[in-house]
Formats: sequence, structure tokens, C-alpha cells
Amino acid sequence: MNVSVPAPAPSGATVVRRRPTRADAEAAVRTLIEWAGDDPDREGLVGTPDRVARAYEEFFEGYNVDPIALLGKTFDEANNYDDMVVLRDIRLESHCEHHIVLILGKVHIAYLPKGRVVGISKLARLVEVFSKRLQIQETLTAQIAGAIHQVLEPRGVAVVIEAAHMCMTTRGIKKPGVNMVTRRFFGEFLTDRELRQEFLSSITGRRETFG
Repeated sequence: MNVSVPAPAPSGATVVRRRPTRADAEAAVRTLIEWAGDDPDREGLVGTPDRVARAYEEFFEGYNVDPIALLGKTFDEANNYDDMVVLRDIRLESHCEHHIVLILGKVHIAYLPKGRVVGISKLARLVEVFSKRLQIQETLTAQIAGAIHQVLEPRGVAVVIEAAHMCMTTRGIKKPGVNMVTRRFFGEFLTDRELRQEFLSSITGRRETFG
């Protein structure tokens, strides 16, 4: 994860901040353990800084993948298929940028091809790329829909996310069983109410609570 992180300079110019080393990250975890009131050198915790650093590499690996390049390989030979393509119930695991705790839910994607289609695994992978970053659900929804709209240039794109936020269900107000729903539409899904309703009807039915 050797990526330089840009930061705004006071003048408005962009500077590059030094990315902390793995040792820096592990030292930070040790500090948090001590701050919580425990001993990072006791047997059960001695390996925790390393494990947490490795876990963060997995949780936030989306920063290392270009979502536009990911969708770059498309297929033109689809026998002129131009009806809705829907991928529903894509498992979502992300972390909220305010408390770095889990967001768990489902993503539903639809698009109307205009000559080109993309492998469905690429759509699921696109969700992974954006979700494995620090997020808020509204931004995540817009990013997924925007990338599909930009790369495939379809006649329409629809994205709906239903998710539970552990920052709300396990801390703070502590209201389990609450799901947040966000939507983003482009093209015909935005202008054609009947089409939009057809998509929304295709993803309704069984409901699942995530937290």
C-alpha cells in the first residue's frame, strides 16, 4: 500500500503527505490499546498491532485499485441486448469515515446497455473497490453509479444501497434494526418513472436486517 496521500496546502496548492510506515501503524495500535487501559505486551495482545495492521490492509485495499480501469474491459457482442441488466443483493462491507466502524448491507445495480456490456463480476468488484475505503453511504452510492455511467455510457444507471451502520446500532443512539436506503439514477432511470419503478420492484421482496 505504498501510496502517497495528497493534502491541501494553506495556499490552495496540493502537497504530498508522507504515508506512515507499517511500524508507525503498529505503534499507533499499541497506543490505542494502552489508552483503552490494557497492556499491549501481555500474551493475548502482543501480536495484535501486527494483526490490526494486516486487517486494515484488507479493509482499505480499495485505495489501491482504479475503479475506472476495472470497468475498462467490456463486450460488444451481446446480440443487441438492450433491456435492463440487474445485479441485486451484492454483499456490502464498508467502514464509516466518522467512527471507522462497520457498514453492512446490500447493493443493487441496474443499467441499460447501449451496445456494450460488462462482466457481472466487474460490477461486484466495483462495489468492493469503493466500499473498501472510508465512506459515507451517500458518497458510496454516487461513486458506484457515477463510475458505471462514465465508463459504459449506458442509456441509464440505477444504484440502491440498503445498509446498517454500526456507529448507530452499537454506539451512540444504539438503535439496532435500522437500515439506511440511498439511491442514485442516471439517464432513462431518472427520466422514465415506469422504468424506475420496474427496477425498484425487481429488488423488493424479502427484507433482511443487517444490524
